[in-house]
Amino acid sequence: MQSDITKEFKTITGSLSGKIINLPNVNKAPMPAVADSGFVLNGEPCTGIEIINFPGLPDSRSYNKKFALLIPFTNTVMEHELWSIILNNQNEGGLNGVGLHTVNVEIPKPHVNNETELLQFKEQFINGLNKAVVQASFAQPEYLIMGMSLEHILYGLKDVQSVMNDIEEKYPYSWATWQDAADASLKKYKAKRIAIISPFIKEGNSNAIKMFEDLGYEVVVSFGFACTNLVDIAHIPDLAKEEVILKYLATPENHIDAIVQCGTNMSMINVSEKLEPIIGIPIIGINATLLWYGLRENGFTKPLLNSGRLLREF
Repeated sequence: MQSDITKEFKTITGSLSGKIINLPNVNKAPMPAVADSGFVLNGEPCTGIEIINFPGLPDSRSYNKKFALLIPFTNTVMEHELWSIILNNQNEGGLNGVGLHTVNVEIPKPHVNNETELLQFKEQFINGLNKAVVQASFAQPEYLIMGMSLEHILYGLKDVQSVMNDIEEKYPYSWATWQDAADASLKKYKAKRIAIISPFIKEGNSNAIKMFEDLGYEVVVSFGFACTNLVDIAHIPDLAKEEVILKYLATPENHIDAIVQCGTNMSMINVSEKLEPIIGIPIIGINATLLWYGLRENGFTKPLLNSGRLLREF
């Protein structure tokens, strides 16, 4: 069963992608609809309220933009990081009135200890993603954020794009996806040589390298924390990430233009804020970058604080 998604849309042009974005009219009058009997006071119809037929009012908390965030149900980090960005930027003209409706993608067996389990996870995630989009549609979001490193489970850009193309053909939504957001952010810095840091095992890292090479980047060095369970990813300490970046990635001999972090259950905002001034190159963290892409595509142009260089500078 799928919600009755409105067939009325307005269109905008994404400022980063140049794509036409269809935004469903989620505030179509009457919104909220009121029963024929009208308001009720002590169990009886109440006629003393002037506004009965609402003209089409926005969500009281997500009145500027209602995003749906789709994440694996093992993910405890991404929603927290995105809300921290939103709540830290409630200044005038900032992200006041921007909200997230989070839907979990069900994954029966969240283990990725070897290549076989990675392939099993791939099938589970794609099946769960379709169900999650349907569930998200009941909240009538305007735009969707893919809270998953699809390159973790898919080999190369074509495979990643194929999965997303199938989803976009089925459902009338536009998406912020990692392959688009990462590419747009790296282009802002004119980066060519990159380092990758991830929570992935060897096969997942190989997949990530392939996607970024397909996008046209040279992956100079990569590091994976080789987590065997998706829940474990959230437990990687910031000090370990900092050590990897300083010791293995942002070294003079590597001559990299940017560090790219994959894996949405791996927190990176605080690490980015701390290390970017020290190493002098941007750290493109997946969570902040996905929100940045969705916001910029939807016309939010103000610099955002406490979220890394990318959101502050572009």
